[in-house]
Amino acid sequence: MQKITFEKATHTHKNAIFEWLDKPHVREFWDNSPEHREDIEIFMDGRIVKTPYFHNDEDFYYWVGSIDNEPYCLVMTSELIPAKCMEEGSPYVPFLSKTGKTFSLDFMIGNDKHVGKGLGAPTLEAFTKFFSKEIEPETDTYMIDPGQHNPRAQHVYAKAGFKVVGEYTSKSGYFEGGKSDIMTKKISIG
Repeated sequence: MQKITFEKATHTHKNAIFEWLDKPHVREFWDNSPEHREDIEIFMDGRIVKTPYFHNDEDFYYWVGSIDNEPYCLVMTSELIPAKCMEEGSPYVPFLSKTGKTFSLDFMIGNDKHVGKGLGAPTLEAFTKFFSKEIEPETDTYMIDPGQHNPRAQHVYAKAGFKVVGEYTSKSGYFEGGKSDIMTKKISIG
């Protein structure tokens, strides 16, 4: 297996990320709105201005995965803060960590050269290890919410250790009305 590494998305990745967002296999399942693209750029700029994206107060972080120094995927993370989730009536509340931090993930392989090569599960396993070790050591729970119309993603996430624990229907945003499964992955801290 080739070496998988991760780094924060920067302006050097912008063209590749935006090209990936335009790919048909990505557009089918990822938010391709101007607001999402703007949020990615705001992140690359260091979040010095308020984002127009999503709830407007949620910070999404973007991570580029590379195989042998070739960028091929994007992972989006956001901390799920219990008090905020409860206040908003989030469907995630029952599944939040009781002992550490919980982060939501979104994931895509954008580089055509690496699509369909069996990299999804190994990438997510590598990312959760990287994130818990290098970025946020208190994280012991990850959540991902594939659309119910995307059984391929559900299969990949299950191979990466995620388990279906619930479901919800999106009430707003790009995926409004879409049904998704809530999948969690628990890891040991330390």
